[in-house]
Amino acid sequence: MTKILIVDDQADVRAGIRAILLLDPSLVVVGDLSDGLQVVPFLRDHPVDLVLMDIRMPGIDGVEATRRIREEHPPEKLRVIVLTTFDQDDIVLAALRAGANGFLSKTVSPAELVTGITEVVGGGGALSAAATAALIGHMTDSPPPVIDKDLLRLFGALTPREREMVILVAGGLGNDEIAAQMFVSPFTVKTHVVRAMTKVGARDRAQLVSFTFRAGLYP
Repeated sequence: MTKILIVDDQADVRAGIRAILLLDPSLVVVGDLSDGLQVVPFLRDHPVDLVLMDIRMPGIDGVEATRRIREEHPPEKLRVIVLTTFDQDDIVLAALRAGANGFLSKTVSPAELVTGITEVVGGGGALSAAATAALIGHMTDSPPPVIDKDLLRLFGALTPREREMVILVAGGLGNDEIAAQMFVSPFTVKTHVVRAMTKVGARDRAQLVSFTFRAGLYP
C-alpha cells in the first residue's frame, strides 16, 4: 500500500488527482494540502511514501517545499514527484536539484500518472516526455561542460549493452521505445537501466540523464 500526499493550490486539481488514485486499490491518499508551507509539518505527523507536489503555489513553491522535505526525509525513505503545467528546463533542473525523484506534466493521462507513481515508489524515476525534452534541451543548448572524470570512470564499469541503453535514455526514449529499438522486452531494458543507475550512483532515471551528459556521453 502506497501512502500519498497531494500538494496543489487548486482544489479542483487536488480533487481530480484524488479521484484518479482512488481507482487503484494499492494507492491511498492520506491528505491534500493547498500550501507548500504546510508540507513539512504535515509529514511529521503523517508519514507517507510519496508526495505529489505542484510547482507553483502561494507561500513557497514546490521546489523550495521539496528542498525542505529533503532536510528531514532522504530520497530512499520519501519520494517526491513534481507536477506542473510548466516544462521549462530551469524548473526541471531546479526540482531535480532540490531532491525530486520525478517530474510529470499535469497533462499526463491517468494511466501515465499511476505508472509514474509506481516507477518512482519502486526506486526509479519518472520524467514526462516534455520534461525530458526540457532537460535534454538545457544540456545541449548550454556550453559543453567540463567532463566529470570521476563520473566517466564510473560509466566505464557499464557493459556495452548497459551503456547503449543509458545513452538512449539520455536521448529521451522510454523503456518501451528502447525495447522496440533493441528487440528486447521492456523488463530487460528496465533491468539494465537499474543496474546502470546502481553502478554510477544515480538515485533515479532523471539523475542518470544528468550524469550521462556530465560524463560527456551524448545521444
